[in-house]
Amino acid sequence: MDILTSIFLGQPLWMWLGFLGVVGLLLAFDLGVLHRDGHEIEVRESLMLSGFYIALGLAFSGFVWWQLGAQSSLEYLTGFVVEKSLAMDNVFVIAMIFGYLAIPRHLQHRVLFWGVLGVIILRAIMIGFGATLVSEFGWLLYVFAAFLIFTGIRMIMPGHGETDLSKNPVLVFMKRRFRVTEQLHGDKFFVRQADPQTGRLVRYMTPLFLALVMIEIADVIFAVDSVPAIFAITTDPYIVYTSNIFAILGLRALYFALAAILHRFAYLKQALAVLLVFIGSKIFVADLLGWEKFPAEWSLGITFVILASGIGYSLRRTAKVQ
Repeated sequence: MDILTSIFLGQPLWMWLGFLGVVGLLLAFDLGVLHRDGHEIEVRESLMLSGFYIALGLAFSGFVWWQLGAQSSLEYLTGFVVEKSLAMDNVFVIAMIFGYLAIPRHLQHRVLFWGVLGVIILRAIMIGFGATLVSEFGWLLYVFAAFLIFTGIRMIMPGHGETDLSKNPVLVFMKRRFRVTEQLHGDKFFVRQADPQTGRLVRYMTPLFLALVMIEIADVIFAVDSVPAIFAITTDPYIVYTSNIFAILGLRALYFALAAILHRFAYLKQALAVLLVFIGSKIFVADLLGWEKFPAEWSLGITFVILASGIGYSLRRTAKVQ
């Protein structure tokens, strides 16, 4: 019992193990029960799943309140909302990757499941590393904040975000250096085929595996924005990681729910840009006003207003061209 109550990254070990246990159960339930037959996920099912994961993420704030207090709960909620909104931007990239590699809808869940599993591990490494740096060098928070402001401004610059996957260096490198099949082979990431030169059976990657690699790389790129964003909200590794993971767990369901109506969120990127600038500015504003910390309830409220305004404006403007 002493081991379970020992402190690991700022919180008792049992809280970390309990959270990871819940995540493991959710992943097992998702793959082993909900999608064991690999069926195509319809919009209604994805909306229900997305609602379930959002409700679960919001409910976890109650546990945080119970264990760590109101301040930590508000910071968790703010982090969850910010990460969820940034994940929506990730959906645009995922849709582009699937479209370019011609991944059919009924195989996309398999890629996203293993992609999310990889993200959970990668985020743990990045957040653990970030928490260590911040605890040793407090001034890094100001670097993170300045980076977020710069990123937000860059996001609204003309031409930002335009991508030609045919020229993507990772994709070009993998196709040149590794054996990749031209066609999909069901839900397989790898297949064995005869080498055209030697005739021997060798292992080939399939486009499904390329999609997985591209999605993992895309998340690493997005994490460069999202991890500093959550550290600008709180430096508690437990709050940072749990809000990240609960937001990411629903990414698959969110993708299938939004993939068909992405065009309706035409101005979401601008709202996210404003949000990043706001999050980055909080630290400097608090210092200028002599506050120990920007009020968590203000941060959560302003975050909601920015996102709601961006989504509402997008839906209103795009409705005129339907």
